[in-house]
Amino acid sequence: MKFITEKALTVIAIFLYVFMSINVQAQGSISPVGLTCEYLENPLGIDVKDPRLSWILESDQRGENQAAYQILVSSTSELLSKNKGDLWNSGKIDSDQSQQVEYNGQPLESLRQYYWKVRVWDEKYRPSKWSQTATWTMGMLHSNDWQAKWIGGEKEYPTLMLRRDFMVKPELKRAFVIVSGLGHYEMSLNGKKVSDDVLAPGWTKYNKTILYDMYDITGFLKPGLNAAGFFLGNGMYNVKGGRYTKFIGSFGPQKVIAQIRLEFGNGEVETVITDEQWRVHSGPITFSSVYGGEDYDARLCQPDWDKPGFKNSDWLNALVINGTEGKLKGLSCSAPPISLFDTFKPVKVVNIRPGVILYDLGQNAAQMPEITVKGKTGSTVKILPSEVVREDNSIDQMSIGGDISCSYTLNGSGLETWSPRFFYVGCRYLQIECLPASEGGELPVIESVKGRVVHTSSTPIGTFVSSNNLINRIYTMIRWAQRSNMVSVMTDCPHREKLGWLEQTHLNGPALRYNYDLNAFFGKLMNDMADSQLGNGLIPDIAPEYPVFGGDFRDSPEWGSAFLQVAWHQYLFAGDKKLLHQYYNGMKAYLTYLESKAEKGILSYGLGDWRQLESTPNAVTATTMFYDDAHIMAQTAALLGKNDDAVRYQKLAEDIRISFNQQFFDPVKHEYATGSQTSNAMPLAMGMVPAEYRQAVFDNLVSHLQTDGLKAGEIGFPYLLRALADGGRSDLIFTMINQTDKPGYGFQLNYGATSLPEDWDYQPQSSQNHFMLGHINEWFYHDLAGIQCDPDAVGFKKISIRPVPVGDLTWVKAKYDSPNGRIVSNWQREGTKLSMEVSIPANTTATVYVPTKDAAGVTESGKLIGKTKGVKFLRMEGYAAVYAVESGCYQFQSIFSEAKK
Repeated sequence: MKFITEKALTVIAIFLYVFMSINVQAQGSISPVGLTCEYLENPLGIDVKDPRLSWILESDQRGENQAAYQILVSSTSELLSKNKGDLWNSGKIDSDQSQQVEYNGQPLESLRQYYWKVRVWDEKYRPSKWSQTATWTMGMLHSNDWQAKWIGGEKEYPTLMLRRDFMVKPELKRAFVIVSGLGHYEMSLNGKKVSDDVLAPGWTKYNKTILYDMYDITGFLKPGLNAAGFFLGNGMYNVKGGRYTKFIGSFGPQKVIAQIRLEFGNGEVETVITDEQWRVHSGPITFSSVYGGEDYDARLCQPDWDKPGFKNSDWLNALVINGTEGKLKGLSCSAPPISLFDTFKPVKVVNIRPGVILYDLGQNAAQMPEITVKGKTGSTVKILPSEVVREDNSIDQMSIGGDISCSYTLNGSGLETWSPRFFYVGCRYLQIECLPASEGGELPVIESVKGRVVHTSSTPIGTFVSSNNLINRIYTMIRWAQRSNMVSVMTDCPHREKLGWLEQTHLNGPALRYNYDLNAFFGKLMNDMADSQLGNGLIPDIAPEYPVFGGDFRDSPEWGSAFLQVAWHQYLFAGDKKLLHQYYNGMKAYLTYLESKAEKGILSYGLGDWRQLESTPNAVTATTMFYDDAHIMAQTAALLGKNDDAVRYQKLAEDIRISFNQQFFDPVKHEYATGSQTSNAMPLAMGMVPAEYRQAVFDNLVSHLQTDGLKAGEIGFPYLLRALADGGRSDLIFTMINQTDKPGYGFQLNYGATSLPEDWDYQPQSSQNHFMLGHINEWFYHDLAGIQCDPDAVGFKKISIRPVPVGDLTWVKAKYDSPNGRIVSNWQREGTKLSMEVSIPANTTATVYVPTKDAAGVTESGKLIGKTKGVKFLRMEGYAAVYAVESGCYQFQSIFSEAKK
């Protein structure tokens, strides 16, 4: 045997190194991650024929882009693992598209699970590895897929329980349930809840749309006898009086429909449905109101009622309920489920009098109270929530509507823990009254009190923090109000109204979208608006429209315009045209309705600048919104290839602009209407001011704000912010909010607000948890941090980083998970030196504005521009050097001085 020489070993080593290097280089450094179907990870209940698939690209190198992609969709995970897309193999598609790629394979079937993955090629056509496997499961694509029936009780109960035993054969492979229970339901299998969701299904216009949920229940079942149970409450479906309520109305009696699908290893499928075989009984919740509260009598509880073998001889047969129902829909019309999050414990406890205790939870939020108590059978604990307290520490319920309470009657079994099932409320304080079972008897003893925060499970995607503590507190205060009002609709407040007033959804749309992934949520709201649209085209001020208000409270253009504005924002923020396509005719109908109400282009009705501190004619806010709607419709029509409509709506917008200027502009005073902040800010922000007068009107606006402080109301304030920021006066915005002695955010905080109140000047009788004035959160991201979507490429495909260091701020840190990946914009200044940390996701580009006196002194990662990869100088613009930047992470440094005013 001959030994290999040292020289030969060296040659082999070099060959292997080169071979491995070639193979490593042959594979790109870009990776597809974060796979979603219709904006959701591994969703169940997809009810669109051809769902859209998306992914995010990750890379640790600069300038990485996708040049092509390939998607495989398979009927089994085994086939997918072998790279066999038996349902769809897209092949190599030369495209940089990574969002909303529509499925284009074999027809999909109801109730089937599908498996998919994707790989991409970078700009040098090097392939990535295949992504991890993702799945989606179809819901009901056709109404005849439903075998189940709606069932309920023979009479109306405060709450209703339903149950049934059923057999499961061995070798169960997978099981899931499709279910809807009205008003709200909880489902259990063998004594365990199938989900942590609460207040399911979502609120809708029930005579048009009823939502169903889909859950994987494989792990809840066992071979042999199993039991299914449903607990039904009222919710918005069935609103009755008895305590405080905003309105009274019912869509019908409580009912449930459910279809359990059992899939076995041998390929067999069995179905368990709701029908006459189920049994019903009244529940231990004796009072159930989404507004007034909830009462629970533990003495009426039936242990193990939802477990197999329960003796239900005194239960009645379920009744099949027929009638006019809304169409059952799945995720296409659903907001993310409502869940429980933070838990607050009391920060202060005050004994008001014997048996009456006040608990301060420290934070005003949408909450479900939870108590642990012990005492005699029949003794009761009454819980009264509030946002504010009187001087004697007793609660004051004026701001939440009044006469709202929950109660728990003990069964005397020892420590008993209880929380309402179908009720939540916005509150900070809980006043608890302990009542004996009989006069003079022993009082129950409270062991613990908690507040469980409740809101939608929409994913948080943005964070913001700065060197200014007041600004940080403002941001947090607003975010709490946002969280508190995100349920299955965007409510105005989480207590006295709980209604979806629409103006908030678009005026606060950007502020909300920077904080949370609301693409699916806003899709649900669009369906609510479409369901609530009247035959004459009117979009009412609230959707779903439960109570029908009169006059301007049903028909105000600033509110109804959400139907156009929300769909347009979805396109700008997510690059998603679906809502524009889907609701285009309805949007046209609403604009036609506004045209019918206008006189020579002027709309002279509506609620106007709600909560303003000065006088702005209602016709100003209504007509400027009318103009913006027409402008959006013109752009939408052009985008969708409807050229005749585009021309017509562009002319309509111009006609409105001309009429508005003729009616309201004073060419001598250089102001609109009353000269209020809103009167001047809205036409400035919307581009309605004639070019030759724009600077003069802007100067008037600045002067007014410097003299009088903040006066604009809910409608005008976001346009005030935009007009000032776009006009280069973010410094004035900073001054306006960085104070506590005049009406505004700091003023509210100075009064102890922990969530955003309804009024600039803080009125204790008003709601203390309204997100409607929270527009400033958009400015924090868009201007202070400078994270903006370039208008030339929607959906943050092209990004602008344009920070504005103002006031005494020494640093700002912000991140935003855009549809294409995480964007980071951090800046810090020390003296005249400014540092910027910027991160741009793969497959995107950016324009970065570096504040500086001189572009020649700007460096990136310690090197002069031109000697660093991925950065190209474009121009000086004002007091910033502007650079074209590829994807990747960057460190800019410059010599900075504030722009002269």
